[in-house]
Amino acid sequence: MGVFLQYGHFMTDGSEILGHSRKRQLRVAVADDDREILESISQSLRNALYNVEKFSNGRDLMTALRRDTYDVVLVDWNMPGATGFELVSWGVENLEHPPAFILLTSRSDKSDIVEALEGGASDYIVKPESEDVVIARIEAAARRNGGSPRRERILDYGAYQIDTVENAIRLNGDPIKLTGKEYQLACLFFDNLDRPMSRAYIYTSVWGGAADVATRTLDMHVSRIRSKLDLRPHNGFAIRTVFGFGYRMDQYSDEDS
Repeated sequence: MGVFLQYGHFMTDGSEILGHSRKRQLRVAVADDDREILESISQSLRNALYNVEKFSNGRDLMTALRRDTYDVVLVDWNMPGATGFELVSWGVENLEHPPAFILLTSRSDKSDIVEALEGGASDYIVKPESEDVVIARIEAAARRNGGSPRRERILDYGAYQIDTVENAIRLNGDPIKLTGKEYQLACLFFDNLDRPMSRAYIYTSVWGGAADVATRTLDMHVSRIRSKLDLRPHNGFAIRTVFGFGYRMDQYSDEDS
């Protein structure tokens, strides 16, 4: 196998190719048993401002998917431990909120593509492919799967309104005073309703950088937005702890509250 990505240029900012500024980092898992390809893909995605984790064994990726949260998983079809197709099928069948799976392969036969898509893959990339196409497909897969926030100016969530231009949240029309990180954290929860998110995923999405989760920092901010926004069932939304994993924000109907 040759080098996966074609380097006609080397990006320093993902917005150059996407035409807009991403509101937060997407978290992407990349799996390939070819070290050169794995490093090439991972470095390109980091340059495009993604938070990336690398895997060279299918079983290791399966273990990570059980305990962590990703927006998109790029996985090679021919992986040791578990093939890419087996991982996609397992993830779609067993994960409560599976990420968008994109299969990477040198197999271009139409029957393979049909098999992958019918098996649950969000997309299928034949290697080699250009860097800009790969990134565009990651963004599209994340949007389809709910991992990229919507970009309307005003987002309505029942009693809550989020103004994405003013970076403000209102409850029943009243503005709520939030710090920048509190606003980002609240938006992350609203963008991922009813989806369990690992502590590492939340931390890297809001604070960026490595997933070295500062427990006290995260818990303190969750407590603050829960209190400031009065996130309780009677207002239609509540944040709850997912033991040993992270948090999720559930949506409630009038009957539930």
